[in-house]
Amino acid sequence: MASPGIAPISVELEGFSGTGRVATPALLSAMLRAAEKISDLIFSPGRPPQVQVYGQLIPVQVPGLNALGPDDTRHIAVDLIGDNKQAITTLREQGACDVSYGLPGLARFRVNVFIQRGSCAVVMRVIPTAIPDFASLRLPQSLGEVSKLRDGIVLVTGPAGSGKSSTLAVLLDCINRERYYHVITIEDPIEFLHNHKCCTIHQRELHSDTPSFAHALRSALRQAPKVILVGEMRDRETIEIVLEAAETGHLVFSSLNTMDASKTVERIVSSFSPAEQHRIRERFAKCFRYIICQRLLPKADRSGRVPIIEILKANARTRECIEKGEREDKTLLDAMKAAHAEGMQHFDGEIAELVRDRVIDLETGLSFASSPGVLGQALAR
Repeated sequence: MASPGIAPISVELEGFSGTGRVATPALLSAMLRAAEKISDLIFSPGRPPQVQVYGQLIPVQVPGLNALGPDDTRHIAVDLIGDNKQAITTLREQGACDVSYGLPGLARFRVNVFIQRGSCAVVMRVIPTAIPDFASLRLPQSLGEVSKLRDGIVLVTGPAGSGKSSTLAVLLDCINRERYYHVITIEDPIEFLHNHKCCTIHQRELHSDTPSFAHALRSALRQAPKVILVGEMRDRETIEIVLEAAETGHLVFSSLNTMDASKTVERIVSSFSPAEQHRIRERFAKCFRYIICQRLLPKADRSGRVPIIEILKANARTRECIEKGEREDKTLLDAMKAAHAEGMQHFDGEIAELVRDRVIDLETGLSFASSPGVLGQALAR
């Protein structure tokens, strides 16, 4: 049944006679044609197939599939997982698994299959076949300086679905076009495919190529890379090895699901025991080079979403804030405000500019702001 106010989109299935089970590749291809800027495909029992466009779910009317049943979603899950035995085991034991899936010449997907109320549901994130560039993602050109780094840690953070993987892909591609390095990526699953350009790039996928991020990271330290990309720093052990890699001359990229630069630092520090936290602050303060945080906000004309980027760079002031902890008048936010000329920027400052330019409306800006009261006063002035 369609959601109130959301008109379903009708699509045709190529090669479907109207009888029998709909082939999964044909279904996916038809859904991708349903609209532009599709970010996700969703299959849930009791609902028609759905696509997500700019954060909003739209039902897709497919011949022979008015509403998906448990057998339909199970068949789709089986087709997507294929003969990946590790994923099958993980799904049985943990109730969810991640795999990658591709339609040759059309699209690639990051797939999560999970069990809910005893039946399968599937969410597929669409991964563009081409690596985007700075302009298409509206990334500040100052981030091009990242490709000149020799070592250290670069983190891209934000909530799920905010485009962290795309930003990491752009930064890595920039290095691939300019430097002659050995690069190793460790991902769950592999998203953007990087061809060898100036760099030699090896991409490893969790479960199929390596049992864990930590295991792959330890191996990477013996594989002579200059650059290492870790899809996500999920646990204490991974963070520890990332620090070790940066301290031994590697340039390490990774991501965290944190909302801003300050919370990113606290998330890393709090992963360790109180007795270890001071030493971790010291190590991270010396190793970090950039923390790039991002959020996606709906445009005022509802034609899509616009990214808001917060950039924290390493300098004497930001290192001190991280090493000694934030105090009154010595916060990372204060440091970012004071270093705009160095390429730093903070969320509320960027939101204020977009509200003044009428790219986003005031209500949206305030709802996404880090300090709505302060931002409201600034805009009122």
